[in-house]
Amino acid sequence: MNDLKKYLSSKPNNELHPSKISKLLKEMDDHDFVDAIQLVPKEFIGDIALALPDRYFGDIIESLELKDLTHAITELESDDQTDFMQELQEHDHKVASKVFDTLNKEDQVEITRLQNYNEAYAGSYMQTEVFTAKLNETLQDVIKRFKTLKKSNELENVHNLFITKENNELCYSISLEDLLIFDFTKTMKENIENSQENFEPIIALDQDNIKTVVQLFEEYDLSVMPIVNHSNILLGRITSDDIYDIISEQATEQMYNLAGVNDDAEEDEEILKAGKKRASWLSLNLITAILASTVIGLFADTLQSIVALAILMPIVASMGGNAGTQTLTVVVRQLALGDISHTDAKRIIKKELSISFLNGLLFAIVMGIIASFWFEQGLYLGIVIALSMLINLIMAGFFGATIPLALKKLDVDPAIGSTVILTTVTDIVGFFSFLGLATIILL
Repeated sequence: MNDLKKYLSSKPNNELHPSKISKLLKEMDDHDFVDAIQLVPKEFIGDIALALPDRYFGDIIESLELKDLTHAITELESDDQTDFMQELQEHDHKVASKVFDTLNKEDQVEITRLQNYNEAYAGSYMQTEVFTAKLNETLQDVIKRFKTLKKSNELENVHNLFITKENNELCYSISLEDLLIFDFTKTMKENIENSQENFEPIIALDQDNIKTVVQLFEEYDLSVMPIVNHSNILLGRITSDDIYDIISEQATEQMYNLAGVNDDAEEDEEILKAGKKRASWLSLNLITAILASTVIGLFADTLQSIVALAILMPIVASMGGNAGTQTLTVVVRQLALGDISHTDAKRIIKKELSISFLNGLLFAIVMGIIASFWFEQGLYLGIVIALSMLINLIMAGFFGATIPLALKKLDVDPAIGSTVILTTVTDIVGFFSFLGLATIILL
């Protein structure tokens, strides 16, 4: 609490930063947190509520009056207003309705419009606040208008000037540094025609998938992208800070999916909800484990005859599982980053099979030698485990690559279910090849 008080008193409000305040708030216990919220300037509450983990949102809402919540929302940009209202509706629908009714009509219209977009669409992430100029405006008039809007805090994080026709159809996108070399007395159209630069904008449609937008930002190293409709009418913009958040969210979701957990449930404080989601995946894993155990049961007599097999068997399955997970992780991540095109399947599978074969051969030889000297069955047992390990690592590489590629082809998130399927394959192939070869060679 003292650190927060010290920070708030050390600077004027316009020099305070919400991320610093959020960091100090996270270090407090629950009792101090509620008291500390009262000290925070209300214009920062919205940004802080969105920056903090979801578990803090309820405490923030319950510690504020209706007028403070309204003020907090009005201080946000349109995309953040929509996010705030969405979380508020999920937390307390009645309070959300009251707050929404107190907002001005313009904010209500913008929030409703953005909420109507599917969460996978670019339109749901855009800000509707954009700085534009018409083709027939002189640059000096544009600069004057920009100064007025900036002083009144109606514009934030302006990277580019969007040039539109009278009907708001987007024509050009010009960075602020390029504006400095223009003739201030000439119109935007004249300046653009006299320039050697290309000001054609990289655009996205409001109903494009947000993953496509992320790839465009990375491909063209953009700081901002205009969002238009099918008629090329400018609707809003997406900025790089929004893209960073989206990339972080996607990476988290992908990591959770690979582990078989749900990101929304894990961020929730309800233990039963998170437990239920995890249990669904554990149930599936139990079924696959039973399948693998069934394979072992087919060779019960072999295991009883040669105890060494029970000692070595987990090594084969473990090596296959780890090798497959390596391949799976690489392929899933490359798919997420857009580094694999639809024509790359054969190349990826060939590459992963080659790596798996080389590693399989190396560790087959190592483990074969160890087993030969370790157990009384000697050379023949070494051959059994060497062959089964080579087979399992090759299959692990093959399925580690093909499973996510197949899921992507079916338009399913490659991270979802891949681990469970792969583990089942490597366990069954590992056990079957090892025990099957042992039955043939050793008995």
